[in-house]
Amino acid sequence: MLLLLLLTNAFVLLPWAGAGRIIGGREAEAHSRPYMAYLEVKNKTNSTVCGGFLIRPDAVLSAAHCVDMKGTVKVTVILGAHNVRKQEQSQQKIPVVKKVIHPEYSRKDLKNDIVLLKLKEKANITKNVQCISIAENHECVRAGDLCTVSGWGWTSKKKVLSDVLMEVDLEVQNEEMCEELSSKYQRQSMICVGEEDSKTLAAPGDSGGPLVCNEKAHGIVSHGCGGRLSPDVFTRISHFEPWIRKKLKGFSRKSISCSPSSD
Repeated sequence: MLLLLLLTNAFVLLPWAGAGRIIGGREAEAHSRPYMAYLEVKNKTNSTVCGGFLIRPDAVLSAAHCVDMKGTVKVTVILGAHNVRKQEQSQQKIPVVKKVIHPEYSRKDLKNDIVLLKLKEKANITKNVQCISIAENHECVRAGDLCTVSGWGWTSKKKVLSDVLMEVDLEVQNEEMCEELSSKYQRQSMICVGEEDSKTLAAPGDSGGPLVCNEKAHGIVSHGCGGRLSPDVFTRISHFEPWIRKKLKGFSRKSISCSPSSD
């Protein structure tokens, strides 16, 4: 159900594809998650889709592996969508003019899997397009916390993508579970989410989408753990919050409000 990374006919299957898939969720109420972003990512030969989320009118947060392609990579963000196969009046389609991948991102093991995308123009904040707050440096989720992930990824293991936004509730797990399954798991910068071998999980096409706990984005859909469908590994936003704030200042030194415009 969620979108980790959509790969169709001409797409290249990358090593991390298949992680973070959401199977067994439900259709989200239309426009109930106005911060969600649908990412179309292309280079000269390949195309993928991912999820993301609006954290400022000019900035979207996603997973670095979503834009990790050779050559010139073009990213387009669609905001305000429920059904991505329709031209809904609520949709805003905005090109990305700058991609800031974390300097210590690792393609091999997906450490520091985070990217900040600068939009060509500020999004028009409406009831269907809004920002979401991100976890601050001192905030963290704990084992047992119930969070929600949403996206347009696979709705089944048959690799069928969803036209409409889907969502699923997932439980934060003890760190030990992911540590036992993968030696690459890092507590400081990752979150272990979803029961082992669960039938509800995040899926290809959902990569880059947010893990929302108590109305804040605490994680980013990254990859599966130890080659399994679940649990999933999410990038821990609180660990990267200082880096995010620093880079946002580079986008614009002026304070940019997420309130609806007055015009």
